[in-house]
Amino acid sequence: MQRILLITLSFAAFYLLLACKKQTIPAAYVPPPVNNGVYKNYLALGDSYTIGQSVMAQERFPAQTISILSKDSIIFYVPEYIAVTGWTTGNLINAINTSPPSKTNYDFVTLLIGVNNQYQSRSQAEYATEFTELLNTAIQYAGNSVKRVAVLSIPDWGVTPFANGRDRALIALQIDSFNVINKQIALAKGVNYIDITASSRMATNDPALVATDGLHPSGKEYEKWAKLLTVIMKSAL
Repeated sequence: MQRILLITLSFAAFYLLLACKKQTIPAAYVPPPVNNGVYKNYLALGDSYTIGQSVMAQERFPAQTISILSKDSIIFYVPEYIAVTGWTTGNLINAINTSPPSKTNYDFVTLLIGVNNQYQSRSQAEYATEFTELLNTAIQYAGNSVKRVAVLSIPDWGVTPFANGRDRALIALQIDSFNVINKQIALAKGVNYIDITASSRMATNDPALVATDGLHPSGKEYEKWAKLLTVIMKSAL
């Protein structure tokens, strides 16, 4: 009996030792860094369209862009966002001055701002001045490399359900006038310019391009922007 008891205790001790060893194994395996450990940094400046109001973080256009690029072994850290729903160009300037980006140099910077200037009936002269300041700032944070900066045009919220009962034609006209300004400034500076306004207007016939809030783009619409941006970023990087 003593021998049987001794054998039983030995087996019990053996399995207890195995169990203890298993507990030391990490819960999740973290693969080694890809691309020789060289990760790139992306600064996204803007408003609700940049921060992706009403969609999940991975559906924002900057997030979808780096996801696509990763398939070509161009690896980014999670984008750094300086963007809040409702911001005008003035709000964005104040935010950058108050809480500057965490780095002084980024591999790529995007700027999408102006819809709230239009919505709040702020002047185009003010927009031109403040947008120019913001674009200069974006270029500075891109290591003064204009090829590593992209300006995205202002989407047309007038096609969304939120605009029901409003003068959609007037909204479109005003959005276009603000886009003339940001495009002229962008091209004069030599940065990349992406027209996403036409794409946003497809929501007239495709409700799936609008988020559940009835105003902002859905992940499906952001995916289209991401694909356009990916081409530019691949070329620049």
